[in-house]
Amino acid sequence: MAAGRGLERRVLDKDEMDLVTKTHYPALRALGHAEINELTHRLRERRDRAREIANRRRGAARRGQGSGEPENSGMRQKAGVLAEALARLNKERTRREASEALQSNARRALRLKHANARRRARRPGSGRTPDEGMNPVENETAKRIGSSMEAGRVSQFVRDAQAGRDRRA
Repeated sequence: MAAGRGLERRVLDKDEMDLVTKTHYPALRALGHAEINELTHRLRERRDRAREIANRRRGAARRGQGSGEPENSGMRQKAGVLAEALARLNKERTRREASEALQSNARRALRLKHANARRRARRPGSGRTPDEGMNPVENETAKRIGSSMEAGRVSQFVRDAQAGRDRRA
């Protein structure tokens, strides 16, 4: 469970409290990339120091050399609060990196789209469009074979041959 602000005020000194306060929203969004890196470095140093002191005290208490403090002393809580602040910083850094990656991918896609638009062949016009009625459609695929005189002669030959067959039947 996350530590509340009351616990933070109770276990942290003034300098540490200033560092941890910067990791809460909306102050965290206002930090720049370099500030987040520096804040992460400083919080890690403080967290590691608090863990080291807590571990030393716990080891001394196990050996019977300690001052009788409980194992989970204020240093353990301080290390936990500092670890939560580091987790918030890491989460914000990850969010920003993902956002930057999405933005760079979007910019790249836009560049590719513009480059492709320049290379793409132009489309022909839309051609015929609806009007006030039907229009004759020319058969663009039919090719003329021979001359029109030859076509007339063949057609007449076919008509005559059919008429002869009809007469016989």
